[in-house]
Amino acid sequence: MERARRLASRAILKRLVNETKQSSNGQMSCRSPVLYTPSRYVSSLSPFGSKYYSRSDLLGGRNVPNSFGSQQVRSISVEALKSSDTFPRRHNSATPEEQAKMAESCGFDSLDSLIDATVPKAIRIDSMKFSKFDEGLTESQMIEHMKMLESKNKIFKSFIGMGYYNTHVPPVILRNIMENPAWYTQYTPYQAEISQGRLESLLNFQTMITDLTGLPMSNASLLDEGTAAAEAMAMCNNILKGKKKTFIIANNCHPQTIDICKTRADGFDLKVVTADLKDIDYSSGDVCGVLVQYPGTEGEVLDYGEFIKNAHAHGVKVVMATDLLALTVLKPPGELGADIVVGSAQRFGVPMGYGGPHAAFLATSQEYKRMMPGRIIGVSVDSSGKPALRMAMQTREQHIRRDKATSNICTAQALLANMAAMYAVYHGPEGLKAIAQRVHGLAGVFASGLKKLGTVEVQGLPFFDTVKVTCADAHSIADAAYRSEINLRVLDAKTITVSFDETTTLEDVDKLFKVFSGGKPVSFTAASLASEVETAIPSGLERQSPYLTHSIFNMYHTEHELLRYIHRLQSKDLSLCHSMIPLGSCTMKLNATAEMMPVTWPGFTDIHPFAPQEQAQGYQEMFNNLGELLCTITGFDSFSLQPNAGAAGEYAGLMVIRAYHMSRGDHHRNVCIIPVSAHGTNPASAAMCGMKIVSVGTDSKGNINIEELRKAAEANKDKLSALMVTYPSTHGVYEEGIDEICKIIHDNGGQVYMDGANMNAQVGLTSPGFIGADVCHLNLHKTFCIPHGGGGPGMGPIGVKKHLAPFLPSHPVVPTGGIPAPEKSDPLGTISAAPWGSALILPISYTYIAMMGSKGLTDASKIAILNANYMAKRLEKHYPVLFRGVNGTVAHEFIIDLRGFKNTAGIEPEDVAKRLMDYGFHAPTMSWPVPGTLMIEPTESESKAELDRFCDTLISIREEIAEIENGKADIHNNVLKGAPHPPSLLMADAWTKPYSREYAAFPASWLRTAKFWPTTGRVDNVYGDRNVICTLLPVSQMVEEAAAANA
Repeated sequence: MERARRLASRAILKRLVNETKQSSNGQMSCRSPVLYTPSRYVSSLSPFGSKYYSRSDLLGGRNVPNSFGSQQVRSISVEALKSSDTFPRRHNSATPEEQAKMAESCGFDSLDSLIDATVPKAIRIDSMKFSKFDEGLTESQMIEHMKMLESKNKIFKSFIGMGYYNTHVPPVILRNIMENPAWYTQYTPYQAEISQGRLESLLNFQTMITDLTGLPMSNASLLDEGTAAAEAMAMCNNILKGKKKTFIIANNCHPQTIDICKTRADGFDLKVVTADLKDIDYSSGDVCGVLVQYPGTEGEVLDYGEFIKNAHAHGVKVVMATDLLALTVLKPPGELGADIVVGSAQRFGVPMGYGGPHAAFLATSQEYKRMMPGRIIGVSVDSSGKPALRMAMQTREQHIRRDKATSNICTAQALLANMAAMYAVYHGPEGLKAIAQRVHGLAGVFASGLKKLGTVEVQGLPFFDTVKVTCADAHSIADAAYRSEINLRVLDAKTITVSFDETTTLEDVDKLFKVFSGGKPVSFTAASLASEVETAIPSGLERQSPYLTHSIFNMYHTEHELLRYIHRLQSKDLSLCHSMIPLGSCTMKLNATAEMMPVTWPGFTDIHPFAPQEQAQGYQEMFNNLGELLCTITGFDSFSLQPNAGAAGEYAGLMVIRAYHMSRGDHHRNVCIIPVSAHGTNPASAAMCGMKIVSVGTDSKGNINIEELRKAAEANKDKLSALMVTYPSTHGVYEEGIDEICKIIHDNGGQVYMDGANMNAQVGLTSPGFIGADVCHLNLHKTFCIPHGGGGPGMGPIGVKKHLAPFLPSHPVVPTGGIPAPEKSDPLGTISAAPWGSALILPISYTYIAMMGSKGLTDASKIAILNANYMAKRLEKHYPVLFRGVNGTVAHEFIIDLRGFKNTAGIEPEDVAKRLMDYGFHAPTMSWPVPGTLMIEPTESESKAELDRFCDTLISIREEIAEIENGKADIHNNVLKGAPHPPSLLMADAWTKPYSREYAAFPASWLRTAKFWPTTGRVDNVYGDRNVICTLLPVSQMVEEAAAANA
C-alpha cells in the first residue's frame, strides 16, 4: 500500500510539472493546476466543452474559441436552464429506463401500454389539467409560496378558549417527534413486535388519562373532543341496549360539541335535549345519558357530586367533558362519579393549528371497556413470557365487527397522543401542576384587576382558567382588544369570557387591563396584584389524589434524558426510514420533507380555529386552492374539508346523501348496498347513519356480482339510499362494469358513494365523478401524502356533485360549507369540532399536489400500477396471485394467496408476517379482504431495488416453506413458527431451535449491512385479551415477570 501511494504521488507531481510548463508556453489558459480530469468539474450542461478558461476570460469579454480540437460546443436548451429542484423525480422512483424494463418484464412494450390494458377504456379521461400549479412548482418555489401564505396569517393573542389553547411545544418534542420521520411515517401498530416503542408511548398516554380522570380504562385516541362526546353518547345508548332514546346535554358544554352530538344522534334515532343544569329533568324515564362540561365552557367550576347521584338514581349514565390541565388541580371526574369522561389533550404540548390535529380521549370503568370506541393498548407477554405490548380487544373494532362495531373510527390521532404523553413525561406531575397553578393564578390576577377597575362585573362562580365578564358593551371591548391584536370570546352583547393558557404572561394581563379600562389610566400592574390573589377553586373541589406516580413520569425531566427516551422508543419501531411498508389499501408512500416543513411554522401552528377569518387569509387562500385542485382531480363540483379522518369522511358523505333524500321528502330511503369485500368502516359508517345494510357478493374474479347487485337494487328501489363502492376494488382490480353498477343504483333512486381509499390508482387516469359517483371521501393520509403517524392523524375531505353541495357540513361557531361554495346552503350539521378539520396538516397535501402538477400526479398513478404489476409478475411463480383484471393485470395493489400452506406446511399468514420482520420488513395487509392472504401495495415512491429486495424476501420465505413441505424442517418448530427472533432470544445461553441462530437472524446477505431488529418475541394475543391491562405496570412487577420468564 505504501509503495502504491509513493507511485501515485510521483505521477501527480510529474503531471503538475508538465501542466505548468504547458501553461507557461501558452498551451493552456487554465490559471491553476487541476489534479483530476476536467470532466469531474465541468457540468454536463456546460457550453464550454471540457476546456478550462479563467474567470477573467469568461467574464471580461475575451473571445474564446468555439471548439477545442475536434470537440464541438454544446448548445444550451431552455430546459437546461430551468430550476433543478423539481419534485416529481424525487417522488416517483422509477426512471424512464426502469419503467420500460419493468413494463417489458410484465409483457408490455411500454408503461402506457400496460396502463391501457389495466384501466378500462370506458372510464379513462383524456387528461387532467389544473388552473393553478399545472406544471408543478419546484421545491424551493413551493417553500416560498408557503411562506407567502404564512405571512397572510396574523397571529393575535387568543383568549377564546372553548377547548383550544396556545401551548409551549417543548422543542425536544417538536424536533424529535413531530418533525421526525421515524415517528410520523410509522403505521398503526398491528404488527406489535416491531412497534413496541410507540405502543409504550401510547400506553403512557392511556396511563396519563386514567390517572388524571380517575377512571381505570382509556383509549388511545379519538379525533377531537366533540366527536369523543358523540362516541360517549353512543356508548350510553349501547349500555342501555337502545331502550332509552333521549340524551341530555347541559348548555354549559362547548357549542361545537353540542352540534356534533345533535348531528350524530340522528343516525341512532336519539333525541337530544339541551338544558340548563338546574332544569335537567329525568322524569320521562327515557333518558340514557347526560353530558356536562367540567370546567364549563364559560369557565365555571361546579361540584357535580349530587348531580351525578341524582342521574344515577334515575338510571342515567353521566358523561363529563373535561380539561386535562384543570384536572391536575381539580377533583377528578371519576371521584365525582362520572361514568364516561372525554376531552382533548391539545393543551399538553400540541399546537392549536387552526383546529387540529389533536388527540382526544375517552375514559370509562372496567364494566364498559368492551363498549369503548377506538384503539386500546394492552399489556401481554411474548413467546418467552416477557411483558410485551399490543393493541387489545380488537374484536370490538370496525375491521372485525363491521356494522356491529362500537364505532366506525379507524385512523385516530396517535402522533399527537404521543406528543401529549411526552409532554406529561417531560414535565411530570409537579411540572404540570405548576403550569396549571400559574394559569389559574393569571386568571385570578385578571379577575382581581377587573374588580379594581370597576368598569365591568366579574362572575361570582369558581373558575380555573376562564373568567366570565358582564359589561355594558361587549362588542366595543372586543373591538378594542382586536386593535391590540387580542382575541376575546363574545357570548352576547353584554358578556365576554377570557381564557388563559400556558403562554400567557403578566404583560399580556396588563394589556388586557388597558383594554377593559375603557380608556381610563390603570394604576396597578398584574405583578403588583399577584400577592393579593387567592385560589378560586373551592376546597371541596381541590384535587387530593396523586397522579402520574409511575417512574416514567418522574425521571425524564431534563432534555438529555427525554431525548434519549424518545430515541430509545423510536429505535424499537420500524418506519419508512427503514424499509418499504407494503400494506395493501394503506398507500404508505413518501412523506416528503418539503411537504412537512410548513406544518411547524408558527404562522400555521398558532392560530385559534375560532379566530376571525381575516386573521387566517393564508389558510383561507390555501383552502380555496386545495378545494379547486381536489375538484379537478375527482371530477366533483364542491368539497368539504371538515372530516378529519377517512371514516369521518365516510360518515359525512353518507349523511350528505341522507340529507339530500330528506330534502326531497324521501325519508324512507334508508337502504345501503355494500359489497362483502368492502372496508370494515363502510358498514360501520352506514350503521351510524341509521341505514339498513344489504350485502352483495363478488364473483370468482373478485368483481362485484352485478346481477346480485341489480336484484338487490330493484328489490329495494323504493327504499334505496346508496351504494358504497371502492374503486379499484379492494381485490386490487379495475372492475370493467363500474359504470353499469353506478347506472343501476341511479336507475333505482339511489346515490353512489365511492370510498376513496384506492384513489392512488385513479388520479389523472379516471375520476370518481367521471365514473359516475355522487360523493367520495379522500384519504389525504394515503393518496395525498399526509403521514400515517403510527395511527393518525388523517384527513377525509368529501367531494360531491352539484346536487349534493348544499348539504355539506357547516359549523356553529364559524359557518362553513362547500369549496367552491354552492349557490344555496342547507348543511347536514357538524361533523368535526373544528370548522376545517385538522387544518394544520392540509399544507402537506396541498404542497404535494402543487409540486407534482397534473403530469407528475398522473405519472404517480401509472408508476404505482407498474410497481404492483412488476411485483405480481415476479412473485406469481412462487405464490398464486388471487385476482387480476380482464387483461391479466392488477391495479396498484394485489393479493397473494397463502391458504394452501396451512395444509402443506402448517403455515398461516401470521407466520409469514412475523418472519418478514427478521428480514427487516413490515408485513403487507394480512387476511383482508380475503382470509389467508396478503395484500401488497408498493406505491410509486419505492425504487425498483426496494421492490426487488421485498420480492426476494418473499421468495426466500417461500423456500423456507418448501423445506417444511419437503420434510427438511419440522412442521411445528421451524424458522417461521419461531419468528420473529429478537436479540434477547438469539443471545440466550440456551438455543434449542433446530435451525441456527445465524440463519434465524441473517437469512439474507443485505441484513449484515443494515438490520432492523424486532425487540420482542411473538406477542401472545389470546393472553392479552384474557388479561386486559391497559396502563403502565409498576416497574417492580415488570422486573419480576421478566425474571420469571428467564428462569
